[in-house]
Amino acid sequence: MSPEIPSFKDAFRVWLKIGLLSFGGPAGQIALMHRILVEEKRWISETRFLHALNYAMLLPGPEAQQLATYAGWLLHRTLGGLVAGVLFVLPGAVVMLVLSVLYAGFRDVTSVEAIFFGIKGAVLAIVIQAVIRLSSRALPNAMLMTFAAVSFFAIFAFAVPFPLVIAGAAFAGFLGYRLRPDLFPTGGAHAAENASASGTFAIDAMLDRGLLQHTRPSARRAAVVLIVCLVLWLGPLAILQAMVGPDHVFTQQGVFFSKMAVVTFGGAYAVLAYVAQQAVEIFGWLAPGEMLDGLGMAETTPGPLIMVVQHVGFLAAFRNPGALDPMLSGAIGAALTTWVTFVPCFLWIFLGAPYIESLRNNRMLSAGLTAITAAVVGVILNLAVWFSIHASFAEVNEFDWGPVRLSLPDWPTFEPAVLLITVAALIATLRYKAGVFATLAAAAGLGVAYYYLFS
Repeated sequence: MSPEIPSFKDAFRVWLKIGLLSFGGPAGQIALMHRILVEEKRWISETRFLHALNYAMLLPGPEAQQLATYAGWLLHRTLGGLVAGVLFVLPGAVVMLVLSVLYAGFRDVTSVEAIFFGIKGAVLAIVIQAVIRLSSRALPNAMLMTFAAVSFFAIFAFAVPFPLVIAGAAFAGFLGYRLRPDLFPTGGAHAAENASASGTFAIDAMLDRGLLQHTRPSARRAAVVLIVCLVLWLGPLAILQAMVGPDHVFTQQGVFFSKMAVVTFGGAYAVLAYVAQQAVEIFGWLAPGEMLDGLGMAETTPGPLIMVVQHVGFLAAFRNPGALDPMLSGAIGAALTTWVTFVPCFLWIFLGAPYIESLRNNRMLSAGLTAITAAVVGVILNLAVWFSIHASFAEVNEFDWGPVRLSLPDWPTFEPAVLLITVAALIATLRYKAGVFATLAAAAGLGVAYYYLFS
């Protein structure tokens, strides 16, 4: 039976749901999209999902948001990509703006702690499921398992930069394919299984009906995308430069965060230290502890973790309002920061996705991407371990010994309630197939109960 092709209205509701539930950083967000798009809706096949994820991992910027944009573009062209990408960011942007207003005006953000205390456990369960499900599909043999293990230890124990991990995996994949092509199933793990199930996903049905013409590369289309996106991205900066000059806080924000948008390889954690240093020491926009407060807010709100830069942008403009009301100035600064951070993400996807789609059947490239997929499993495992440590312990210490760098928990600060909520969420989702929204809502309720009864 041919699968039903989703309408734009149906897709809009799904992208909004993903945007509202995208807690837990990239690992949890990727897991959520995989569960909804691949397993529940069956809109996109496993191989296409992993192929798109591999490309997103190679780009600067938040990979989960770019993966959503890619999937939306596949289903409903440019408008679908815009809706998917914007709705992935919008809920978190609104929440972060509200929290920043409370933080700047009242320093009262503790009211959200009770809810998000419980959500941490549910998010941790989602991340664990992501590792289990992706590893079962992406690691069919010992060599790819080795790639995942090396990737995990390189980041977890030695803090190897993410781009080097991915580049090393790609090189190993190209070399390994020449030596043992049988160990690198093209198109991702279980390619044969997915091939035999052709037509069971909406994308396959769209391909059969000739509805994927937009995935074919076009030089004319690429030129239009490049021009439009560059104007949308850099045009506001040129206007600000002319209106208020290069030394105004709005211009400084626009230029600084535009630079960040092209160097944020490896996700938010890879660049937050640099952002904090520049914002605190060079520009003097905020104090060191305020950067950590913003990171804490970003970790407990939906959307990409890089949304912490919106908090930075708000405080910078709030404290340098000029003739504007401070709150209005802060809101403009937050909006400007978000704009220049995420507009480039759409450029990377709309410009490169057609070419990436055209290379899906290139066996050498597929081998490299298969190796990258295995490495990504290790990266997600590292994120899962990192998140589990920070979610379960109130304090985490950094241990350095030569090239070894480890995050070690402070055991007296262990939060058993988070572990209990995580186990309950795993049982609810794995055993009883509970939905994501219901699981998050129940976990939030448990968190509130624990917070007010025992904290």
